[in-house]
Amino acid sequence: MGKSVKFFTIGEAAERCDINASTLRYYEKRNLVSSIRTQGNQRRYHHSMLRRISVIKAAQNLGLTLEEIEDALSSLPNNRTPTKKDWERLSSKWKKILDERITQMLRLRDNLSTCIGCGCLSLKVCKLVNMNDHVSARGNGPRFLIEESQGDNS
Repeated sequence: MGKSVKFFTIGEAAERCDINASTLRYYEKRNLVSSIRTQGNQRRYHHSMLRRISVIKAAQNLGLTLEEIEDALSSLPNNRTPTKKDWERLSSKWKKILDERITQMLRLRDNLSTCIGCGCLSLKVCKLVNMNDHVSARGNGPRFLIEESQGDNS
């Protein structure tokens, strides 16, 4: 006798993964997850889809965008649920993105109360560090927070 495969309703899957049912419908609309339909057109999620949903939620909690998650999951053959090996590969790609974000957050934390190279010239230190908004030649936005090297803030 064959082993019975567990399928979850949208409410059960959402509860098990600690997300809203509307979020699950949105993930499905974006082709991040898939379901089968009953004769009554109700969604049913295979038990393996819970892992995929959890990977998406974990990645979002790390600060990854749905576009970044979508890109990574689309690399899986036949839109399958990530295996342990897949997760290791996906997370190693995301490590670089996360390291860059950590660097940006540290820069923001350490320099928020000083000149950030935005061109506002409103703080006394900005008038000294970014006189006449000369940093604008390096691009728009808070250049000292964006740029890799803070050693060249003059």
